[in-house]
Amino acid sequence: MDIATRVWNHKWKIDPIVRSLIDTDFYKLLMCQSVFHNRSRVQVTFSLINRSRHVPLATLIDEGELREQLDHIRSLSLTRGESTWLRGNTFYGKRQMFRPDFMEWFEGLRLPPYFLERVGDQYELTFEGSWPEVMLWEIPALAVLMELRGRAVLHDMARFELQVLYARAMTKLWQKIERLREVPGLRIADFGTRRRHSFLWQDWCVQAMTEGLGSAFTGTSNCLIAKNRDLEAIGTNAHELPMVYAALAKDDAALAAAPYDVLADWHREHEGNLRIILPDTYGTEGFLQRAPDWLAGWTGIRIDSGDPETGAEIAIRWWQERGEDPRQKLVIFSDGLDVDKIVDLHAKFSGRVRVSFGWGTLLTNDFRGLAPDDRLAPFSLVCKAVSANGHPTVKLSDNPNKAMGPAEELARYKRVFDVGAQEAREVIV
Repeated sequence: MDIATRVWNHKWKIDPIVRSLIDTDFYKLLMCQSVFHNRSRVQVTFSLINRSRHVPLATLIDEGELREQLDHIRSLSLTRGESTWLRGNTFYGKRQMFRPDFMEWFEGLRLPPYFLERVGDQYELTFEGSWPEVMLWEIPALAVLMELRGRAVLHDMARFELQVLYARAMTKLWQKIERLREVPGLRIADFGTRRRHSFLWQDWCVQAMTEGLGSAFTGTSNCLIAKNRDLEAIGTNAHELPMVYAALAKDDAALAAAPYDVLADWHREHEGNLRIILPDTYGTEGFLQRAPDWLAGWTGIRIDSGDPETGAEIAIRWWQERGEDPRQKLVIFSDGLDVDKIVDLHAKFSGRVRVSFGWGTLLTNDFRGLAPDDRLAPFSLVCKAVSANGHPTVKLSDNPNKAMGPAEELARYKRVFDVGAQEAREVIV
């Protein structure tokens, strides 16, 4: 495919940014089913948060075009082929991962309304309603804003300039793949949907990884691409679950128990499958110190904030203290990865644990240095649950620069979860 020509001829009605309700991360559907069965009546609000305030989204992106794209998403429903793929496919060795009652609900779903307002040079974009419905806005909303920002920059480029741009981006990625080929025993997946350059570019990146890395490339988090390219759909759970469960806690004791209640529900929902812990929502070290013994028997841990080496060492010590063999455990690194960090982490931990990588934004959106004034460089944009049943959500993270929530609630959570001094790290993406 000549991506540059497709960009040059862009008409959104021909090339909508989000093409399907399953053009989303696999873990969103897994979490959605768990929420559908365990917390379906919870009312939530999700909100767009631009951590990179130097990127003036409302100046770059036309409000009318943004509304057209969001309205298009609201018109989408599952196709028969998509439903068949979800109902009949084998995920993580299990058939019918998605149960009939959830699938019947999902087949009838249209995403709920959105609320959009321009405030200065930024947009306020929020979604309100029942948790299973609203949570499915997160990934497509981010994809739309990231791609519209890219289109705004590309609009000013001539045809040959676009061709050179994409040729350079393809070369840049292929050089990364060539380096990764030299890593023995590498296991790496695409986690780049939410902040991708575009759907077409993510699809190209996945095809390049498939050809260039062979069996070392384990799959993609994007359900639509996994379906279309006959790849494994990769994913488990995210910070959203403990954030909302914690917001619903009636007192400090219930708050302290909330992160483990999430995983107990998850264990029942998936019958012992998908047993990957995401421990950093309220501090990795404290989470593991207070964790019930049964969690030590889970498959592994995903490290998504703070210093990745420190997080892995904490996990290894925890497994050893609980009588588990770390060499049998899986550590998934997934925060701000690029080739140098992947190679370094693999060298340091291979043989000590089973190492895997979820490569996100710097796989599917690394146009750094390729456009004038670096206007296509990726930036940090998130869409988070900010309240549940009227109570604010909080995230502490292992990196205080990723913390969110009202100041008084942040202080309370730090007290309850015994979070002390933390090292602030630059949030790249």
